[in-house]
Amino acid sequence: MLLWKTINIADNQKALLYRNDCFARVLEPGRHRIETLSGELRLETYDITRVVFDHKNAKFLMNAHANKLSAFLERVELTDTQVGLVYRDRHLADVLAPGSFYAFWKNVEQVRIEIIDIDEDYQIDEKLIGLLARGLKVGDSKEVIRAISYNEVPDEHVGLMLVNGKLEKILKPGTYGFWKYNRSVIVKLLDMRLQATEVNGQEILTKDRVSLRVNLSASYRISDAKIVALKLNDYVGFIYRELQLRLREAVGTKTLDQLLEDKDSLNAVIAESVREKFKEYGIVLQSVGVKDIVLPGDMKVILNQVVEAQKAAEANVIKRREETQAMRSLHNTAKMMENNPTLLRLKELESLERVTERIDKISVYGGLDAVLNDLVKLAPSSRS
Repeated sequence: MLLWKTINIADNQKALLYRNDCFARVLEPGRHRIETLSGELRLETYDITRVVFDHKNAKFLMNAHANKLSAFLERVELTDTQVGLVYRDRHLADVLAPGSFYAFWKNVEQVRIEIIDIDEDYQIDEKLIGLLARGLKVGDSKEVIRAISYNEVPDEHVGLMLVNGKLEKILKPGTYGFWKYNRSVIVKLLDMRLQATEVNGQEILTKDRVSLRVNLSASYRISDAKIVALKLNDYVGFIYRELQLRLREAVGTKTLDQLLEDKDSLNAVIAESVREKFKEYGIVLQSVGVKDIVLPGDMKVILNQVVEAQKAAEANVIKRREETQAMRSLHNTAKMMENNPTLLRLKELESLERVTERIDKISVYGGLDAVLNDLVKLAPSSRS
C-alpha cells in the first residue's frame, strides 16, 4: 500500500485536490507529494491560460471555501439588470448576461469587468457598437448576437424603435445598438423619399355600364413618421386600397364619352378625394394620374366604327362645301362674261389654247376667222 502519491502540475495548470470527495486545497504548478492514508484522493486539473474557471459548481465552491480559493480566483456576479463586458489584456473578450456568475484565475491575464446597468438606459454606446459588431477576440460570439440589436438607419430614412411592442423613439440616420436582455427591441425602417405606387388592371363599370380596364399611377412621400407608425399597420397597403376605391368611385360616376373626352378631370377628382385622407395619416400625395383606359374588344370595334362614320361625315361636308364654293365661283365668272364680250372672247381663246395642247395637227378651213368663230363656240356670236 502506497503512503504517498506524487503529483506533477504543469506550468499552465492548477489543480483542485479532493479527499474523500471533499475539496482540500489548490495545487500550483510543480511536483507535489500527497499522503494517501487520510482518504481517497481525486484531482481536477485546469488549464489556466483559458483564464475562465468553468467549474459547474464554481459559485458553491467559492462561497463554501472562500478562504482557500480567494487567493487564486476572482469572482463577479451580476444582478438581473446588469450586463458585464469582460476585457482581457485590454481587449473585449466576452459579454456576460444579466444574473451571470463569472470566475477567473488570477495573475494569468489582466482581466477587467465593466458592469453596465441596463434597467433604464439600454442603448449601447456608438464606440462599443463597433467592437461588438466586429466580434469578440476569444468569447462566445453567439452570445453577442443574442445580446444586442444592431441597426443601421440609411440616409433619407427614419427608424421606428419599438420596445416590447411600444413605439419609444424615432431614430435619425445612423448606427444604433440596444441591449435585448429583459426586453424586445425592434427597429423598423421608413423610407422618407418620394415613392411611387401602381394600381393596375382595375375592371370598372362606367355610369352607362361600359366595362373598362383602368391603370392608375401615383407618387407620395411620408411627412410624419410617428403618425404613420401609430395609425397604420401597413401604409403601402392603405395607400393602394384608398387609390383603388377612389378610382372606382370616380369612374362609376362618369359615362364613357365623358371619360374619353376629359381624362384630366378624372385625375383631379381622385387627387382631391384622397389628398385630405392621406394627410390625416402623415402622408403627402405628390401626384396621381390615369395611365391607360383599355376598352373591351367589341367596344373597340364599335367605337372605331363610330369614329369612322364621324370622319366620313366630316369629309362629305367638306366636299360639299368645296363644290358649293366652286359653283359660286363659276356663277360669278359667267355673270362677268355676260356683260363683257371682250372677257368672253379671252375665255374662248384660253379654252382653245388648252384644246390645242392635246392635238398634234389641226386643219383650218375658212381662214383665221373660222378658227376663232366656228371651232370653239361657248356663246352665240355677237355678229349673227
